[in-house]
Amino acid sequence: MSETRPPLPPFTAETAAAKVQAAEDGWNTRDPERVSLAYTPDSVWRNRSEFLSGRGEIKRFLARKWEREHEYALRKQLWAFTDDRIAVTFQYEWHDDEGQWWRSHGNEMWEFTAEGLMRRREASINDVKIEESDRKIFGRRPDSER
Repeated sequence: MSETRPPLPPFTAETAAAKVQAAEDGWNTRDPERVSLAYTPDSVWRNRSEFLSGRGEIKRFLARKWEREHEYALRKQLWAFTDDRIAVTFQYEWHDDEGQWWRSHGNEMWEFTAEGLMRRREASINDVKIEESDRKIFGRRPDSER
């Protein structure tokens, strides 16, 4: 029995937006095991200058990420889609061990299997220092904004 992760390709505007929201919700759990299950066992990633292959590497990467990015809160927005690909833009905020707040901006390109698992992720991300008073992303997206 194969794994499936709806919504499945081919995507429509509605199902692509739902896939993006599901990804945002998953990443906001900060649970590396749960998040890694959205990817194929042999998924290939580029995250900034890091290249990863497979769920095990993805899970370890996410664990390291969320050990240093405290109070991580993410917002993703659908940018474009085709039958089995989605592009998103995103922002997330977090603080480091010294209490410095950051806003990270980026774009991702995703490619999916017929079962709805992500087989490829390309992420370009830039970080900007912010003051805590400049924060605009707090926890999970409110239901009123979905």
